[in-house]
Amino acid sequence: MRRREFITLLGGAAVWPLSVRAKEPDRIRRIGMLVVFNDPDIKAFQDELEKHGWSDGRNIHIDYRVAPAGAHVQALAKELVATQPEVIFALGRPAAAALQNETHTIPIVFTYVIDPIGAGFIASLARPGSNLTGIMAYEPSVVGKWVQMLKKFAPQTARVALLGNPKTAVYYDYLLHAAEAAAPSLGIEVVPSRIENDAADIERAIAAIASMPNSAMVVLPESTTSANSDLIVTLAARNRLPAVYSFKFIVRAGGLISYGIVAAEHYRQAALYVDRILRGAKPSDLPVQTPTKYETALNRKTAEALGLTPPADLIVAADEVIE
Repeated sequence: MRRREFITLLGGAAVWPLSVRAKEPDRIRRIGMLVVFNDPDIKAFQDELEKHGWSDGRNIHIDYRVAPAGAHVQALAKELVATQPEVIFALGRPAAAALQNETHTIPIVFTYVIDPIGAGFIASLARPGSNLTGIMAYEPSVVGKWVQMLKKFAPQTARVALLGNPKTAVYYDYLLHAAEAAAPSLGIEVVPSRIENDAADIERAIAAIASMPNSAMVVLPESTTSANSDLIVTLAARNRLPAVYSFKFIVRAGGLISYGIVAAEHYRQAALYVDRILRGAKPSDLPVQTPTKYETALNRKTAEALGLTPPADLIVAADEVIE
């Protein structure tokens, strides 16, 4: 992606009052950005920076690298570190891991990371103790919420499969253990369903889940399931399998229900940490945050096709209901 196109996506520079400009430092501050997927909501990152007096081209300069699906991410991390930014924004676990390999001194603010302790990024959520901090994508308790939503939608559910690729969702076991901890109180069994990034393998896995009576499926948030979301939605419908997702766009495309983070809010939280670091804070002293907002979407048409009636409380709580 070219710089002009990327800056257009982020929204460009805003015009600020003279009173605000007078408070800004004279020198240009350098920010690095390494992302592993393009997300239109990332505009919220620069919007939040501008609210705090930072505008690209005026008092900050953003060097960015885009590594779709993690391609060449290590080489791009090396290039970015060589520009000597004062702080780097890392979107996605592969980006954060690649940057950690290149520098232990430049502050890194990460987003879309699950289990940052297990990844070796930080010592603890409260005291990261390294040059990395940021915002977790999901707490383990969210897995219990996904399972609970399926049980509400389909009370007869006796088992729930966790669909994901451990190669791209290296935190698979972390979420599996969380689901297993939540399962007894709901009277269900949790079944691992590990897949490869291959259509035939995904079809085999979903057919196996559907062959077990009273089954449902949690589709984990990771790059393999996201890249194959249309296929997964089609197979869930074909096999009459209730499924919960993390992304609203999948429900709009025919998925049953989703519960996930509000991406724009996620980026705003990251921008606040970048602002604090530019003003002198140390990442080792900034606690890793959890998401502040979640959103629910459900698809009535899909529910009807599965012979399910959406629970009244889920309809009321839903941020979006697709008719």
